[in-house]
Amino acid sequence: MTLLAIRDLSVRYAENAPAALDGITLEVRQGERLGVIGESGSGKSTLAAAIAGILPRSAALSGAIEWPKLGRPARAGADVGIVFQDPSSSLDPVMRVGEQVAEVAHAHLGQSWSAARAAAADLLDRVKLPDPAALARAWPHQLSGGQRQRVAIAAAIAAEPKLLIADEATSALDTIVQAGIVRLLDGLVRERGMTLIFISHDIALASQLVDRIAVLKDARLVEIGPTEEVLRRPKSAYARSLIDACIGIDT
Repeated sequence: MTLLAIRDLSVRYAENAPAALDGITLEVRQGERLGVIGESGSGKSTLAAAIAGILPRSAALSGAIEWPKLGRPARAGADVGIVFQDPSSSLDPVMRVGEQVAEVAHAHLGQSWSAARAAAADLLDRVKLPDPAALARAWPHQLSGGQRQRVAIAAAIAAEPKLLIADEATSALDTIVQAGIVRLLDGLVRERGMTLIFISHDIALASQLVDRIAVLKDARLVEIGPTEEVLRRPKSAYARSLIDACIGIDT
């Protein structure tokens, strides 16, 4: 069943500014993994923010974002979890990491603080952080970049969202840590039956994780299809250029 349907979506951040998204139409099925690929400025993060309902109030949006599976608008943080490129942008520097994960479960699931803290400890373990009980008492600045990103993932899934958006969630990490985060996302999506939108400029990395790939260029959707088909028989010259530029992708 269709979880998310986007119809002719356009976004502008100012009245006379170029469109940040221009006429995007696509659907995402329940349980699907969709990769959204494109260079910086192509509109990927604007698409993520529009889906999650976190565009700035000054942004002008036209078209429709519908949620057939839910039967109502999605709630940011509850129905849609999002992981950003820089976990520092979503983690409070003056709050212990365990409390930050617990706060999501408390706010969106109505759990008591004791139950939310227990759930947070379990989630920190699920995202494969070492000694999660001790780490829950740490401050964000005491963790490595990869550990902070795992905490951000734990917080993003604490409310048991239907959709998880990873917006360049591996871009600031080194190659080894990137691979670990991709394996983690793969395992969590399988375990929890979540739908995943994986946003990246790296088509080789995304291809390891997703069922379909959507390619954005200059705010437009230029191609969408099954991962293998896009990699082996791209319809657009732009998708071919992204594939040709990648090291470590076998087409």
